Amino acid sequence: MRTEDRYPLALLILFCVIFAALGIAPAYRQDWLLENLLVLVAVPSLVLNYRRLRFSNFAYTCLFIFFVLHEIGAHYTYSEVPWREWLQAITGGSSEAGAIPGRNHFDRLVHFSYGLLMMPAAWELLQARAAPRGIWRYLLPVLFLVSHSVIYELIEWGAAIVVGGDLGAAYLGTQGDEWDAQKDMALAGLGAVTGLLLVVSRSRLRS
Repeated sequence: MRTEDRYPLALLILFCVIFAALGIAPAYRQDWLLENLLVLVAVPSLVLNYRRLRFSNFAYTCLFIFFVLHEIGAHYTYSEVPWREWLQAITGGSSEAGAIPGRNHFDRLVHFSYGLLMMPAAWELLQARAAPRGIWRYLLPVLFLVSHSVIYELIEWGAAIVVGGDLGAAYLGTQGDEWDAQKDMALAGLGAVTGLLLVVSRSRLRS
């Protein structure tokens, strides 16, 4: 095995372990399956295309973090991830119910993280396959990720209509917010712009 292949392989093995662990007794098995349909396509695609398009270790690390965040959301369902309890345990705060009231924003975090953490791979993909020039070098990666966010929201909406009932509601995870999809897409766009600034800054520091 080549030395440069060890790190991506280690991340893949670690993700498989986390995927298997969080796949044991999820809160809602059917929702877990729906949430992981895209993961079961994306991860094998990355593996199969590894030789043809190898991303940087930085990009693989960002992809790994995003997929782990997604698996946490899939295990609990996004609207029920107990991040409040975790925060209280870390900070030593009160464990009384309602100590941190309001909407569960874990899904918002992951939508922002999509734009942020997918940007390194999107940047490298376009540089390798499309090589945009001028201002398009910066606009295209952002538009690329925002368009995927829109497509995901449409897929999510369609899947919720098909499955219907409580499963459809759990999959959508709107938590009663009629502007949920728009806010998710806006956060993905904000994450993409933030990720672009970080990628460009990192590239200039390394050059």
